[in-house]
Amino acid sequence: MPDKESLFWIYSAYYFFIVGFTILVNGILLKFSRSLGIRDASTTVIRWSAVSKPALGGITFFLAFLITISTFSIFFPGALVFHNKPVLGLISICIIAFMMGLADDAYNTKPLLKLFVQIACGVILYFTENYIKITPWEWLNIFLTLLWVVGIMNSINMLDNMDGITTVVSIGIILMFMTSQVFTGSAGDFDLVILLAVMASLIGFLFHNWHPSKMFMGDTGSQFLGAFLAYYGIRYFWNGLDHSAVPVQAKQFTLVLIGFMVPFIDTTIVVINRIARGQSPMVGGKDHTTHHLSYLGFSDAQVAFIFIALNSISLLFVFIIIRIIDDWSHLFTLLFWSYFLIVFLIMFLITRKNGNHGGSKKETKQQA
Repeated sequence: MPDKESLFWIYSAYYFFIVGFTILVNGILLKFSRSLGIRDASTTVIRWSAVSKPALGGITFFLAFLITISTFSIFFPGALVFHNKPVLGLISICIIAFMMGLADDAYNTKPLLKLFVQIACGVILYFTENYIKITPWEWLNIFLTLLWVVGIMNSINMLDNMDGITTVVSIGIILMFMTSQVFTGSAGDFDLVILLAVMASLIGFLFHNWHPSKMFMGDTGSQFLGAFLAYYGIRYFWNGLDHSAVPVQAKQFTLVLIGFMVPFIDTTIVVINRIARGQSPMVGGKDHTTHHLSYLGFSDAQVAFIFIALNSISLLFVFIIIRIIDDWSHLFTLLFWSYFLIVFLIMFLITRKNGNHGGSKKETKQQA
């Protein structure tokens, strides 16, 4: 194994390689596959953009993921990547999520099939020993794991509703995982490299996804990211803290709430508003928090910067929770949860002020 300084330069070079690789491959896909990833015009799909664009970005996320696993296992055979049950679970759920997303981008799969696949991903994580272990009751841990995986995969998918949003939010969450890695002393070379590679692929994709975008990530990207982030959310937020800390459950819930604040708030508000209108939460529309900020007069790029700012604050708070606060108390729980509720209420009131923008019952399917 190379020394730390050598590893730093190797990882840095690999990061820039993946960024360049993603930009190049997405450019090639755009040039030669103009119709690939664009659904049939007869299919009713609600998108914020009025222009049809290929939904191909997720392919490069997945390629970067596979290349990194293969490269790491070749250059670091002693790591025994394919003998590690949690890693096998990660690989399995990411492949399954990607394939489901690919099918959905091509054929508009039924919501029930999506739910079945997402539950299957949660079950796989349980049997590969990377599941939520926050309570003494195994059945409750399993239930929380299934709820978490299904919730995050759907939440990330729903957040993919405007140029650059899911991309920048996912980059921020990955940075939070890396912060947890470094400052809890749990940084493993494999996790560090795979997080770095997926983040690099997102940054490379942002070159084509920033407003005005040339392509979307599609369900291939959002479902893959949902599974990937759900796995590392369990590993570094739910299970990453010292279980001897008191009250550890409050600290873990707070870490999860702050780290995933943006997708939590968007999904919760959308579901509340759709139910209030008498709609199914699964029925799409241009009624996300991002859209309502646009109705206030913000440009798509400005909305993305607002979400970058929110994610940056979350990153700072995650650092404070992990690194600065040694003795957790309920006062800290109150303070951080108050911040979450303030942001939630501001966003919720904005959506109520704007009324039923984007909430027509005629809109029957949402891709983003």
